Amino acid sequence: MLRAAGAGDRQAFEEYYARNAPWLLIRLRRRCGDAELAADVLQETFLAVWRAAASYQGTQQAGGWLWSIATRRMIDAHRRRTARGEQVSGDVPDDRATARSAEDEVLASTLDAHLAGALHRLAPELRAVLQATVLDGLSVRETAVLLDIPEGTVKTRARRARLQLKEALT
Repeated sequence: MLRAAGAGDRQAFEEYYARNAPWLLIRLRRRCGDAELAADVLQETFLAVWRAAASYQGTQQAGGWLWSIATRRMIDAHRRRTARGEQVSGDVPDDRATARSAEDEVLASTLDAHLAGALHRLAPELRAVLQATVLDGLSVRETAVLLDIPEGTVKTRARRARLQLKEALT
């Protein structure tokens, strides 16, 4: 379907969207907890897929390729939101500004609040590696494919995240 979409077949792309959008939206919602943001990231992801479908070579799993695009879009969205939050003073309603994801709720209920706060303060790319390796239980190789980064980068980010957590907790 991706190859056909890359050749401009809109029907193949629509079928790809129909098959993958539901599970991708669920995973995005688990990551951010904001339905509006997750929906925006979903649309940005599939727009990027439409534009990049011709570059998909079939050497990796299509789901991992799609998730890596979505993850990068989510990180970008968090960065934009953070940048806007620093520039906007109180224009965002409190319920949206403090909305917590399902993962954050679980972490807060099962972990010390200090640890949950330290995890939340990690850079999005460091948190993504920890979520993939620790919460999702993926190997370094699987995480590298999922996030579309080299295995060495996964290891480096995981180490940096652990060091930042250790420093925050001591």
